Amino acid sequence: MRPQAPGRTPRGREAPQGCPGAEDQLPEASEAPAREADKYDERIVAVTMPKWGLSMQLGKITGWIAAEGDDVSVGDDLADIETEKIAGTLEAADAGTLRRIIARVGEDVPVGATIALIAPASVSDDDLGAAVQEARTVIDAGVPGEAAGGPAVETAEVDGRRISYAGTGQDGDVVLLVHGYGGDRNSWLFLQEPLAAQHRVYALDLPGHGTSAKDVGDGSAGTLAGAVLGVLDAIGAGRAHLVGHSLGGAVAVATAARDPRRISSLTLIAPAGFGPEINAGYLRGFADAQTRRELKPVVGQLFADESLVTRQLVDDVLAYKRLDGVSAALHALVGALLDGDSQRMDSAAAVAEIGDAVPVTVVWGSADRIIPPAQAESVAGAVRHLVDGAGHMPHMERPAEVQAAIEETIARSG
Repeated sequence: MRPQAPGRTPRGREAPQGCPGAEDQLPEASEAPAREADKYDERIVAVTMPKWGLSMQLGKITGWIAAEGDDVSVGDDLADIETEKIAGTLEAADAGTLRRIIARVGEDVPVGATIALIAPASVSDDDLGAAVQEARTVIDAGVPGEAAGGPAVETAEVDGRRISYAGTGQDGDVVLLVHGYGGDRNSWLFLQEPLAAQHRVYALDLPGHGTSAKDVGDGSAGTLAGAVLGVLDAIGAGRAHLVGHSLGGAVAVATAARDPRRISSLTLIAPAGFGPEINAGYLRGFADAQTRRELKPVVGQLFADESLVTRQLVDDVLAYKRLDGVSAALHALVGALLDGDSQRMDSAAAVAEIGDAVPVTVVWGSADRIIPPAQAESVAGAVRHLVDGAGHMPHMERPAEVQAAIEETIARSG
């Protein structure tokens, strides 16, 4: 028996720009499903509970989409899964026949535990039964005690501000993920760990967000870029690949413009600063909202499908917005982002100045209601990816496509 290939299965369906204020430490995924795997038929593929985010320890099957006996192809939907923070659909990473469903709807399953088995018809029922029994033992045992470990959230003092960041991955180039307005490092829960299979991947909280200091200064991209360079200094990275979303895209560009020698590549996801049009009502609405009723329709604009915004999600964002200093920070950032109802930031000029010194990729959701995807044409010299059916959060709505774009950009920097 072999475990399903990691990193290709989650397709996120909830949570805008992370869950602000959430604890973010990396538990070790259970390796129990793969233990003593050689005593089973190698043709048996274990479908395992995915790990969506550094803090995820358990997932719950809310519904099986595929049934026992179904033939599945790579990318087919298998099951709907929810965690404390997010929900998503698990896709098949291997093709074959779904011979056994192990995890029951509604039960908590440790990350990495086997939830189903894919195998050809020639694999015996006895072999499948033994694998099912071992998998049930792991599920019934729950999360192992050592699962609470992992890299702690670290801090760096940058320009008099405390900046929080967390990293995972042991080898390869450094990749730094820069979230957008109103988000935090949890924005990257679908991407940070898959990217860490080949890279050292860090995500920071920009000033005014997450557990970083709430002082944003003048709120400009240049000021926020100082936090990015400060984190690179703190982790000892001479060079890094930057991935920036929305406001974080403008910050990534400003960082590269300030010190292009330290930036290996830029992947910009629906970045700010490439045209005048922007949903000013969203930005002001997010900053001003004080109740669940006010906030939920605002947050819904981030996604192509508004029904994905849950009560818990809205409550998490409200909890962040009620922290001391957050309201002032968000309003200061709105002032830096907007000139009337148009964009104030100009990232296009900075990208043109960088020229071909740094490979640039731009990723945009075709259904983005915050910044028009047509602005991708203003990113000079960039490779462009339009993610069909995604809104302003393609890295959550279609993470596999975004990961592929990031990996392509890193390869081009070669």
